[in-house]
Amino acid sequence: MSEVKFSKEHEWIKVEGDTATIGITKHATEMLGDIVFAELPDKGSNVEKDGTAGVVESTKAASDVYTPVSGEVVDTNQTIVDDPAKINEDPEGAAWFFKLKLKDPSEMDSLMSKDEYEKFAKENS
Repeated sequence: MSEVKFSKEHEWIKVEGDTATIGITKHATEMLGDIVFAELPDKGSNVEKDGTAGVVESTKAASDVYTPVSGEVVDTNQTIVDDPAKINEDPEGAAWFFKLKLKDPSEMDSLMSKDEYEKFAKENS
């Protein structure tokens, strides 16, 4: 069973087995506006929970992309590097950023459910 969780930095994470897929939320894309650039972590690199794992730039601002959990980057989504506008089109689906092999699955416990995240996003807009 896979469950989607959310971070206070506006990332989503979906875990299947020991692999986590991570991207930014629809709320994040709405705050950023039209995204024109995406930089992703290198495959094989290790990232630490709450550490910077990439960058997105929009017509309004540049923003770091954080990783809500620790692990080794096993895949990146080259499609969004080649065409960053795709992030605005499907931020919580096809426009995922990277996949990790989870280092510590218990790190998921500190993340929010969809309902908790929507409440948080509404209160912190």
